[in-house]
Amino acid sequence: MSGRILSARLFPLARRVPNLYTPRGIVQYSSSGSGGLLRTGRRSQSLDRRLWPLGAYAIHNVPAVRAISFTRVIPKLVTKLSTLGAISMGATVAALAYIQNQATIAGTYVTGVFDRAKEKATAVSASTVDVFGQIKKGWEKTKGEAELLPEWLQSLVNPVDSSGNGGSDGGPGKDKGKPVQASAGSAVAGATTVAAFGYADNDDEGTERSQEKIARDEQMMLLTKKMIEIRSLLQTVGQSETLTLPSIVVIGSQSSGKSSVLEAIVGHEFLPKGHNMVTRRPIELTLVNTPEAKAEYGEFPALGLGKLTDFTVIQRTLTDLNLAVPAEQCVTDDPIQLRIYSPNVPDLSLIDLPGYIQVVGRDQPPELKEKIAELCEKYIQPPNVILAISAADVDLANSTALRASRKVDPRGERTIGVITKMDLVDAERGVSMLTDKKYALRLGYVGVVCRIPQTSQSLFHRGNGNITTAIARNEQAFFSSHPSEFGAESNLDVGTKNLRKKLMHVLETTMAASLKTTSEAITRELEEARYEFKVQYNERPLSAESYLAESLDSFKHSFRGFAEEFGRAEVRELLKRELDQQVLNLLAQKYWNRPFDDIAPPPPEEYPLEDLPKADPNDTIWQYKLDGSTAALTKLGIGRLATTVVASSLQAHIDGLIAGSRFSAHPFARKAITDASTTILKDLSYDISDELEICIKPYKYRIELEDNEWKKGRENIKAVLQEELKACETANKTLENQIGGKRKTKDVMAFIDRVRSGSVALEGNGVGGAGGFSAALLEKGREAVFLRDRLDVLRLRLMAVKSKQCADKKNKYHCPEVFLDAVADKLTTTADLFLDAELLSKFYYLFPRELDARLGRNLSQTEIDRFAREDPKIKRHLDVVRRKDLLEHVLKEMEALRQLELREKRYSSRSMQTEKKNRGWSLF
Repeated sequence: MSGRILSARLFPLARRVPNLYTPRGIVQYSSSGSGGLLRTGRRSQSLDRRLWPLGAYAIHNVPAVRAISFTRVIPKLVTKLSTLGAISMGATVAALAYIQNQATIAGTYVTGVFDRAKEKATAVSASTVDVFGQIKKGWEKTKGEAELLPEWLQSLVNPVDSSGNGGSDGGPGKDKGKPVQASAGSAVAGATTVAAFGYADNDDEGTERSQEKIARDEQMMLLTKKMIEIRSLLQTVGQSETLTLPSIVVIGSQSSGKSSVLEAIVGHEFLPKGHNMVTRRPIELTLVNTPEAKAEYGEFPALGLGKLTDFTVIQRTLTDLNLAVPAEQCVTDDPIQLRIYSPNVPDLSLIDLPGYIQVVGRDQPPELKEKIAELCEKYIQPPNVILAISAADVDLANSTALRASRKVDPRGERTIGVITKMDLVDAERGVSMLTDKKYALRLGYVGVVCRIPQTSQSLFHRGNGNITTAIARNEQAFFSSHPSEFGAESNLDVGTKNLRKKLMHVLETTMAASLKTTSEAITRELEEARYEFKVQYNERPLSAESYLAESLDSFKHSFRGFAEEFGRAEVRELLKRELDQQVLNLLAQKYWNRPFDDIAPPPPEEYPLEDLPKADPNDTIWQYKLDGSTAALTKLGIGRLATTVVASSLQAHIDGLIAGSRFSAHPFARKAITDASTTILKDLSYDISDELEICIKPYKYRIELEDNEWKKGRENIKAVLQEELKACETANKTLENQIGGKRKTKDVMAFIDRVRSGSVALEGNGVGGAGGFSAALLEKGREAVFLRDRLDVLRLRLMAVKSKQCADKKNKYHCPEVFLDAVADKLTTTADLFLDAELLSKFYYLFPRELDARLGRNLSQTEIDRFAREDPKIKRHLDVVRRKDLLEHVLKEMEALRQLELREKRYSSRSMQTEKKNRGWSLF
């Protein structure tokens, strides 16, 4: 019969139970093969009217369902488990036997596999015994709580003989008052019946409570992780010792096993090791549990080395950072921040300090012992938890760590004692240290054996792998060999696993206890930061990105103004001034006097400049001079010269814009802008100079001047000669002052003129002085004579240019200054047109975009922060804004954690009340 039909017949019958039976009706199980018919002392009238066969009732034809029998199932279960274990063990032995044939060193490993298999088999047997014991305890509990059930359900749990009508094979008074021996299967069937009648709601409620507890536990597991994250944020805030959350500070003397304990917790060898003092700086170690991560890695936040998956690299880096401390200093309080992310580590915040020493070495500073003590005392102040490491082979009375912790924690309320090297002393000695009352600690002692077994010949090389399993196996082998001293009944904390649990619990409790005080401190710091932000900066928000963007926009605006002002006219003026200087140089070389090196008589001049106004126009000498000067000017390399002059001027203007902008205080940005402009101008100059040379190529062979061009050249050269005349007069006055006045200058010049004219014979070349004048004075006099002659020439040529002779372009050989200036003007006109179209327009287009690339999109966050903090004022502003934002964020996180703590307290109190009121009923 299906379960649905059975339910349809069973539930209506159950609802009629109060009417069918009297309160005194006792349920009796029949021993007939019908499956146990229910009978009562009297029958209902409705049942008498049924046309059923004699002796049959409503559920007569319901098939009996036999409940599960543990006495039958458990032996079969044990047999199957043993068979599966044997098969697995056989396969393992076969595989290891093959390895043993290949390598003789695998014997030790095979023996370990057999030992583990034996332990697993023992565990299976123990679990089987536990099942029987649990069944017995559950049944006794069920019988004890049966009084709380309804009377008719009590009859199912404790069946007795009914005083009414007998069973199928007994009379009314048979076995009266004696309980019937019910089997375990009947008890389970009774429990199943209770569930069928709606009493299984307790299981659902239990499941819900279990799920709620699991969710709460998972939520509380996040407490330590979140608080460690908040601690990291508070470290960046700084400026106050109150803005700190507790950490676990590890102290102990050298060679006490500090490093081994930390490496056992992490599961890797990563701390620096050496015969001499290696740990010279505090190591702030933050362990972050990453359940979903597949790889373990470490990070040095201050160094920016990225994720280091090789722990030997971490060890080498820590060693280098510690050994970087000078030998004369030996220790420093500058911490090394290290974060390790792994699915195998708990969420902890640890600080490893240099070990205490008793005797200072010859190569160490005399005050080293006191420095280490002061450094450790600084870190073990409240609210930090102290992890005092002591070796088992050293008496606790001589423990330097306990003595230091007693100084700052006299009641031992925040000190955890760790006894290392437990395998070096006998078990009784270890128990006495772990239960020591003379140096009692509120958080107790934990005994560990963190020494990693070193096997020179092993089947598998550990390398960079996790060492947690090796340490756990070693500890298990030692502590299990002394079950009476370190067994479960001893209530002693031993092993690295228990140490991890204790550290997590203590750190979580300590951090939770400091939530209120830390929140209050954060609130005070936040108010101060807000006040400073309002008073000094008028609540003006600022970030490194916004400051860079504003600075870049301001510089672009300045550059746009410069681009509007610097155009073709400015380029023409710039080029014309440069070519005018080139014209003056050519005139001096071809026509005017040149500087002389000594004061010896000069050779006679065949074609003096004074004869030029009266010279024959057809004289080839004067024609050659003018044609040679013109060719030198046109073949000077105008393209390269003009491009270089304009590019240099542009770069000089860019440097001026930088000096007048915010970037003047930022070396990084100043270099980036200079490199951008230099790169663009260099790339453009190569092609533009060559193209400009092609444009002016016709002027290299023939130049035709118009009347207006000649007239313009004549007016321009007048201005150039006058300007040069003024420059010479200024230089001459400066030289007179250097010599010692006009009179002394005239005396020196008169002596040089007599020597040059030959009226005075000069012995030697005048290097050592002559005529009563020193060599230096003669040098100054020579310069004065040159400037005097140049002034005379300029006055002479200025009068010639102003004469009527130079008003006509036909007299170009008599007026070379006007002709050369007119040629320079034609070259300038061609060059400025080309440079304006090619160089300026392209530079003005490319430069702002290159700025965006170098100071905008392609900058990393680190570079942006570095740029903004180069300015002290901006750095201070950014620090205030960042501090305020961080404190606000941390305060929100702290409030969330406090709410979590309050919910935990409310849930705990509610759970205790619910457990007292509602006592569940179950077999186990």
